[in-house]
Amino acid sequence: MTGTLINVAAVTIGSVAGLLFHARLPKRFVTVTFQGIGLFTIVLGVQMALKAEQWIVIILSLIIGGLLGELLRLDVFFESVANRIGRRFKLGGNRFNEGLLTAFLLFCMGSMTILGAIEEGVQGSRELYYIKSLMDGISSVALASGLGAGVLFSIVPLFIYQAGLTWLASIFGAFMPALMMSSLTATGGVLLVGLGLNILEVTKISILNLLPSLLVSLLSAWLFLLI
Repeated sequence: MTGTLINVAAVTIGSVAGLLFHARLPKRFVTVTFQGIGLFTIVLGVQMALKAEQWIVIILSLIIGGLLGELLRLDVFFESVANRIGRRFKLGGNRFNEGLLTAFLLFCMGSMTILGAIEEGVQGSRELYYIKSLMDGISSVALASGLGAGVLFSIVPLFIYQAGLTWLASIFGAFMPALMMSSLTATGGVLLVGLGLNILEVTKISILNLLPSLLVSLLSAWLFLLI
């Protein structure tokens, strides 16, 4: 849990710094920083996706997970929650929603999140989370300066997600088959590629509605092992 708290602190400090100094940063600096983050996100996603052992599992997970997300209208639910938070703190607007979603996905979908949770939960080591905290802290400065307070509010789902993963890893991490781990990592990588394309404004993929693919990937991999 300590690694998660350090990560949350890094994102908080970076976000506050970005919000305080965003007016002093020339727009071209923010733009080129976003381009760098977008490209890095795509490369990281491809690297993670290439760890797939069974591509059929990944494809099925994305299709089934996407259909579930559309059925549940996760994008509408998230937007409603984000709008309520924005109105509550007078931070409303699409920029707030975009900042919250982009930051959460960027900070939580990487392989370091999963591997860091396993490392801390199973081995008690926090080295990966320390590295991740440094990267997230730097990224949050640029994100908050361009997307606003939504980036700061991402620390809430970030804490819940990472703390939950670490807790689960402490119980089940040592027994999870390699195929399930690689499938989860690869599916998360594909989502990161989509996020990177969104950041670069190449396209507008509904990443929120694809999030159930992560859970489906675990179930699909488990079923594949039984066949």
